[in-house]
Amino acid sequence: MAELLNEHPDVEVRGGSSDPSRVELAGVYPVPFSWSDAMTWPAAVHGIDSLFIVRPDRPDAPELIAELLAVTSPHTHVVLLSEFDGGYFAEDDWAPRTERVVRDGGRTWTVLRPGWFMQVFTDTRFMLGDLVEHGRLAFPSGGQPVSWIDTRDIAAVAARALLDTGHEGSTYELTGPKALTLPRTAELLSAAVSRPVEHVELSMEEALAGSEGFARRNDEGAFDRIRLGLAKGVTDTVERVTGHPPRSMQEFIADHQSLTQNPAKVTPSGDTDRR
Repeated sequence: MAELLNEHPDVEVRGGSSDPSRVELAGVYPVPFSWSDAMTWPAAVHGIDSLFIVRPDRPDAPELIAELLAVTSPHTHVVLLSEFDGGYFAEDDWAPRTERVVRDGGRTWTVLRPGWFMQVFTDTRFMLGDLVEHGRLAFPSGGQPVSWIDTRDIAAVAARALLDTGHEGSTYELTGPKALTLPRTAELLSAAVSRPVEHVELSMEEALAGSEGFARRNDEGAFDRIRLGLAKGVTDTVERVTGHPPRSMQEFIADHQSLTQNPAKVTPSGDTDRR
């Protein structure tokens, strides 16, 4: 997204990080920002026109975002990266409460609800190691397909929402162009890693092994939505907003061929979300 914003010479891009030295993209001005240190917030958001919030996956996210908005100009447009819902959440669940803080925050807003990221297949923290080393795509799908989305398409929608008018008050459900079963996904990934890949259906307990507390509840909800068939919907939102269709799994694999064949080259971004 920062690369897309940098294509506009009249736009100044700030990248907030708890370690500003990690903000190395040319044209992005690094600023200290940590969800755990409210003292870093005022300077980071001072004078900005638009704010892109990657929702922190922690129990106090609604309260943190509310406090951040309190030190942000009322003229700032806020774009929140949330997650797909599909009617799964109750009104007082964590994800809707986080969105509601933005909607009720007294500023114009746009909420993005993407599905599962294709990038889980090229990230060593998620599925890449198992794909390359064992030819396994271990996932609790319940036999339901998933409309995987490339995060570059999420970024393209976010950039338009940050820069253009007409997106105020919109909640965008973002998906890839087609829902794929896990066996079909494994088949496509086989070509990428140059070995047969088999989908291994996990039970919920197997998928959540080693997870606990808030993280476990969060992951359980994400897997449960897939098993209920809520992650198979396909929308035209990416094309409507950006003017180009979302990338297919085949396009994604072609663009990341060297990473899937050489996992040591993959550098984690620091964002541990996968949907």
